[in-house]
Amino acid sequence: MAHSYAALFIHYIFSAKNRQHLITPDIEPRVWKYLGGIARDNDMKSLAAGGTSNHIHMLVELPRTMFVAKGIQLIKTGSSNWISETFKSLNDFEWQRGYGAFTVSVSRIEPTIEYIKNQKEHHRHRTFKEEYLLFLDKHGVDYDKRYVLD
Repeated sequence: MAHSYAALFIHYIFSAKNRQHLITPDIEPRVWKYLGGIARDNDMKSLAAGGTSNHIHMLVELPRTMFVAKGIQLIKTGSSNWISETFKSLNDFEWQRGYGAFTVSVSRIEPTIEYIKNQKEHHRHRTFKEEYLLFLDKHGVDYDKRYVLD
């Protein structure tokens, strides 16, 4: 085979440090847009970005040469620096150290985009912790509840 092809769709979930409620409605649109720009500038394709005041969901298509960990590193580092510089009240903004990354099949892209768009509605009924543990369980991820959200 002369060429290499891949379809690598990753649903990233990450939170503000200590899950602080810092992403207010007035800055949300700019943050979501900026996350997409970071992806684009690094050869990823952002299909959806959204969340709530304390965490982000982002669906990206990674290039075949990029590791999952590199994608999230670029997104989190670039956006935390930008948030700190752009919004003076958030001059020490940081994302939580860890993240979740879940593969998404082509047949689940549209439902995942809708899920991301409707984050505020989802969180009327469940906390970030409840949602995150459901993701881990659904995807069969082995974890220790004592440390999962440290």
